[in-house]
Amino acid sequence: MTRISPPEPLLKKLSEAERFVITSHLNPDGDAVGSSLALARLLRRLGKVSQVWLHDPVPSIYRKLAGSDRVHVGSEPPPGFPGSFNAAIALECPSLSRSGLEESLSELEVLNIDHHLGNESYGVANWVDTSAPALGEMIQTLAEKLKLPLDPGTAACLMVALVSDTGGFRFSNASDRAFEAAAELVRKGAEPQKISQWLYETRSAASLRLLQEMLASLELHENGRIATALLTRAMFERSGATAEDTEGLVEFPRSIATVEAVGLIRETGEQQTKVSLRSRDRVNVEEIARRSGGGGHRNAAGYRLDANPEQARAAVAAELAGALEKHDAQRPSAD
Repeated sequence: MTRISPPEPLLKKLSEAERFVITSHLNPDGDAVGSSLALARLLRRLGKVSQVWLHDPVPSIYRKLAGSDRVHVGSEPPPGFPGSFNAAIALECPSLSRSGLEESLSELEVLNIDHHLGNESYGVANWVDTSAPALGEMIQTLAEKLKLPLDPGTAACLMVALVSDTGGFRFSNASDRAFEAAAELVRKGAEPQKISQWLYETRSAASLRLLQEMLASLELHENGRIATALLTRAMFERSGATAEDTEGLVEFPRSIATVEAVGLIRETGEQQTKVSLRSRDRVNVEEIARRSGGGGHRNAAGYRLDANPEQARAAVAAELAGALEKHDAQRPSAD
């Protein structure tokens, strides 16, 4: 696949500005965290000042990454904001609102770096490459462009970004670019075995109890082609789990042999839910999320619904059925 190089307006802003705040989307995943921390390290190598600011906390499985303890968390700005910063860099945010910090960040010039479909190109400089396997791979490309060699700590951050967004190289975005990037990161000191242990073998006991609760709520639709499951507030109370214990749970229904699309509905408040969508092959769930103000990739996306869990389940199942119908209509007929 052909890479889209960092555009000159972006490189110019990175050169001219001295102090940056770096952010990413709500409920940050491995790509968001790893890419943010890696970019901060690279900017410091250039002699710049950078502060990672995320609306939501860094999940525990990513806290072994260097610099994760220095992330500013919450809706209140970091000290000196906005006057002490020249620009904001938004990573993996198709719209600035996905950061949860839009009102504050709008006080600065925003540089937009993303690989999601449907990016609104809201920055003073925009670098969007939807063919990139992970945002971390784009940050790796930026390091090459700036002639900044990767140290082991930065390589580890980028490897976490790459591994998590490709599902351990199991998803459709595990392209030749993904494997080429991974090979270079290993050469620079990333340790795949250690990173795999962080991501896949450090679950809490509470997360397994929550998994048990979730699987009990599992329902199949459309002759087993769609799976939906719930995570209610009562389930969290019974299991003793927290929001960060939900990491990766959506992949369990997706592993059912007949299932082509999954909706995991998490209750976040009274008549409020968060929907995580996953799909196989060319079933497009990003379109569903985008229609509801969310976003993501063709096979992994999310959004929020003002509904209780069962209402949300019905709506999500109907949306996924429509996506399957569209996929079937586009599938070449066998002669």
